[in-house]
Parts: sequence; C-alpha cells; structure tokens
Amino acid sequence: MQRLYDFLRRHPTGVDTFWAVVLLGLSGLSMVGVGGSTKERVAAVPVVLGLCVVVALRRRAPEKMLLLAIAMGVAQLVTGVGPGVMNFAMLVIVFTVATVGERWASRLALVCALSAAALSKVRWPGEGPQTNWAEATFVVVVLTVPFVLAWVLGDSMRTRRAYFSQLEERAARLEREREAQSKVAVAAERARIARELHDVVAHNVSVMVVQADGAAYVMDAAPDQAKQALETISSTGRQALAEMRRLLGVLRTGDAPESGEYVPQPDVDQIGDLIEQVRQTGLAVDFKIEGTPRPLPSGVELTAYRIVQEALTNTRKHGGPDAGASVRLVYFDDGLGLLVEDDGRGAAHEMYEDGGADGAGHGMIGMRERVGMVGGTLDAGPRPGGGFRISALLPLKSAH
Repeated sequence: MQRLYDFLRRHPTGVDTFWAVVLLGLSGLSMVGVGGSTKERVAAVPVVLGLCVVVALRRRAPEKMLLLAIAMGVAQLVTGVGPGVMNFAMLVIVFTVATVGERWASRLALVCALSAAALSKVRWPGEGPQTNWAEATFVVVVLTVPFVLAWVLGDSMRTRRAYFSQLEERAARLEREREAQSKVAVAAERARIARELHDVVAHNVSVMVVQADGAAYVMDAAPDQAKQALETISSTGRQALAEMRRLLGVLRTGDAPESGEYVPQPDVDQIGDLIEQVRQTGLAVDFKIEGTPRPLPSGVELTAYRIVQEALTNTRKHGGPDAGASVRLVYFDDGLGLLVEDDGRGAAHEMYEDGGADGAGHGMIGMRERVGMVGGTLDAGPRPGGGFRISALLPLKSAH
C-alpha cells in the first residue's frame, strides 16, 4: 500500500489525468441520460473537454487552468449549456489554486466561487411560479457553500505548507549553525592542544637538555651527580610522554582510551613538584603560598600551573646561568593571584612575547589566551632593576 501511495505522489499529473477521464465518462453518460437537442449536445462537447483538461493539468499549471475554467463557464452562459457533472472541475480548480496558485489567482478563484452560483441562477432561473426570490436565494447560498469551503480548505493548506516550509528552513539553518559551531569548537580544541603540547615540550625538553649538559660536564668528576641528572632526565621524559599520550588521545577518533595511559591535567597542588623539578636543573626558585588554599575550578588550576611552567621555562632559557626566580601564589576571596619574577640578565621583551629567542614559539601568546579563557588578566614585562615579571589574576568565576 505504501509503495502505491509513493507511486501516486511521484506522478500527480497521471493521477489527475485519470480523474479527468472519469469526469469525461460521467459527463458523457449524463448528457446521454438527460437528453436535449443535438445543438446543445454539440455545444457541450468543447465545454466538457475543456473542463476535463482543467482537471488533468490543474497541478501543472493552476493559474492557466483557472482561466480556462472561467472561459468554459462563460461559454456555458453564452451557449446555454446547462450545469452538469463536468462543472465539478470548477470546484476542483478553486481548491487547487487556493492551495498552490499565485495570490492573484487565489483571489480570482474566490471571486468566481462567490459569483458562480448567482450567475448560474440568473442564467437558468428554472420554470414554474413556485420559484420566488427567497427560494432562489436559498439555492444560490446552498450552491455557493461548497465553492467557498473548497477555497477555505485550500487556503488553510497553503498556510500549513508555508508553516512547515518555515520549520524546515529553520531546521536547516540550525543545522548549519550547529556545523559551524562544531567547526569552531574543533578549532578551539586544536588550539588548546597546541598550547598544551607547547607547554609540555618546551618545559620538559628544556629540563632534559639542561640535565644532559650537566651530566656530560660532571660525568668523570662527579659520577653520582651525573647519575642523579640521568634519573631526572628519565623521570622528566616519562612525564612528558604521559602528558603527550593524554593530549594525542584527544585527537583520536573512534579509539577507546587505554586504561592507565593518560594522567590527570596538572593542577595547583603540582606546582610544588614542578618547582622542585626546576630546582634540580640548577635554577634557584623561591616558592611561597599566601592565603588559605582551597579547591579551584579545573580551568583555573590548569592555567595557573601552565603560567608558572612557562615563566620558569623562559627564565631558564633567557635568564642566564646565575638567574634566580620567585613564585607567589595568593588565594583571594574571589580568585587566585600569581606572581613570577626573575633577576636574570633580562631577555628582550620581544623574546618573551614570541616565547623563545628564535621567535618561533608561542609562550606568551599561549599565556594570554589561557588567562583570557578563564576571564582573568595578565601583566608581563621587564622589571625596573632587571629581569622579568609575570603577574596574573584568575577569578573563581569566568567573566564569560
């Protein structure tokens, strides 16, 4: 049954042609049954054929078929071909034009629907003295109602189709917006992963290089120190690999993460371990916490950790061999304050802005992006007496 329904929907003109043939047959039988003169039958033939064409092509060319139906009605009035079964086509075309036709055609169909019965009654008033004006008015009203109902039904279907069309358009627009938002989210996630990879590689590889150089320098004179440096290189390398596995796992599509492969994102509690690791590379770091430590949003904790990590990495790169640094964490009622300073020889401000002396990094840019994501503020620049200062304020609630 569904296949038959789909077939009929795909061939609307064929369906209308079938009903036009049925109307032609019923009209022929009606003419034979009613009788009449040969002249009337001959005059009725083009009217019947024209109205059958109206039914057959009503959905292909509704406006033109409305004009053809009006022409056939005028021909009936002129030639005297009385109303019959074929006039059912006028009811059909009124409904069709009200549903799918142009607005001017719909209004014209309504005018015809209101006047057709009255014109028919004037042209064929009937015989006998019993037909008075009250009876004639009643007949006109009764004959007009089906045409008006056909137009109202067609117009309501037009409104319904327009409403569904708007819903489909809105759904398509929302789908496009969702796709655009998904692309933006993917781009933002990729940028976040790039920042994370930069932080992991820049810090851990820097530590490994410094420790390797130190181990090579004291290999013969102080084997124990060289062994300790190699252990630091090993642990730092494992930590870097674990973080990189976590980040690269995000890029996988359709792969379930292996248990134990990834580690949690760094937080404020791990800043102490980070500073201890930096101290092992030979950089003197003074670390203090002010205020009452308390749980913070994960985004704020990760941002604080990465800022300290990046700042100490830059100090180790550009501060010189005798540089020292200090890190302050201050817990406020509404946020977390960070202050990282060094007293090194002082790299150019542009080097920090680029994140490296080669101008190829994104350290400071990454810091500003991270702080902006949590709604905080960042101030970075050279210290008056030499060295560099990074100050950040991270609110507990994002400003976004």
